[in-house]
Amino acid sequence: MFVVFFGMIHSNVLRTTPIHPHIGHDQGRQKPGKAKRPQGDPVSPPKPYPRFISPPSTNLVNLSLDLDLILPEEAKAAVDTDSLVFHAVGDTGGIHGDDVERAISDAMDQQISDTKHHEKLVPAFYYNLGDVVYFNGEISLYNSQFYEPYQNYHASIFAIPGNHDGDTHVRPGDPVDTEPSLYGFTRNFCDTTSKHESPYRPTMTQPYVYWTLNTPFATVVGLYSNVDGTLDARGTSEQLQWFEQQVRVAPVDKALIVAVHHPPYSLDKAHGGYPDIGIALDRVIQNTGRVPTIVLSGHVHSYQRFERKVETKKGLPYIVAGAGGYANTYNLLHKIELDESGQQLPPGYQTTRPDLRLMAYNDQEPGFLRISIDNKKKTLTSDYFLVPFDGTPSKNPSDTVTVPW
Repeated sequence: MFVVFFGMIHSNVLRTTPIHPHIGHDQGRQKPGKAKRPQGDPVSPPKPYPRFISPPSTNLVNLSLDLDLILPEEAKAAVDTDSLVFHAVGDTGGIHGDDVERAISDAMDQQISDTKHHEKLVPAFYYNLGDVVYFNGEISLYNSQFYEPYQNYHASIFAIPGNHDGDTHVRPGDPVDTEPSLYGFTRNFCDTTSKHESPYRPTMTQPYVYWTLNTPFATVVGLYSNVDGTLDARGTSEQLQWFEQQVRVAPVDKALIVAVHHPPYSLDKAHGGYPDIGIALDRVIQNTGRVPTIVLSGHVHSYQRFERKVETKKGLPYIVAGAGGYANTYNLLHKIELDESGQQLPPGYQTTRPDLRLMAYNDQEPGFLRISIDNKKKTLTSDYFLVPFDGTPSKNPSDTVTVPW
């Protein structure tokens, strides 16, 4: 089922303290299973001891990349047309088979072909929202799970890592994982110089695993939410400080897009939202006075669009787009919870958070985002396109939201 509703968020509460009560001593003891979220609560209880693997060290001070330096033709086209368009989706690694991943890649590339004679709408690149390779980001799987499925996609690909890109956990029966955390991701997306690890596309030269993409009309701040949905290890704040600094210096005459793999909010039955991410976002908003134009996430294998009232912004979209190919069957998609009577959630569902509504969702089919920025109108539009398991991808978006910046 897919539902859409356009409405008002009727609270201007901005949370700057932990969303859940302090974890007491009894809550830290081992208990069977994880705590169950209350009906309609889009945030899971925080983990007492979240798993955190330190990312690789870097000597770089400037963790930003300018689009006009790496993709000069695309940057010039954006300036000439006063618009910027790009694709985005997460959780693409095809460990169960790459049929859906290829179908999404083909659908995105078809949009490039369909619009190449109308430059204003041509997608300039694709931004992967994490979990590029399952299950532990092994470099040996990049050809089968990344390069081959995207061999016909005619645009550059940027990315942030997801939990499976950085995990080193060995599941029972799995081959021993001997690679350091994020080894495959850094080799293929944070290369010092662009190389051909495959015959289909060169490696990308992003500065780090969390980084900023500067474009003519948007600043895209990409975060790394590690294995269990935290920016930093307990007692540290290195990435959080970097995040705040990036938001402070982001030009106010450009859209501000935040991308992070673990979503702050989700009403799926498997995961829920991640409190540390929501708290970090709110802290940066409060400290800088800058509200993002949109927040993009993956991790949950479905589509959800939340709308939140934050300070003066009546409808800040928090979008979850994690149905990018890993879930290559209906059963692998993360289903949205049902209401108290066992029915599917109604349009504009009011969550337990007074400032947050679930405006639209789809947990039936895979899909991808097209983000369009109009510099003349000063608006950002997010379109979600379905790629059905057994049908032809739709040329019309199944959900659309436009927000000013």
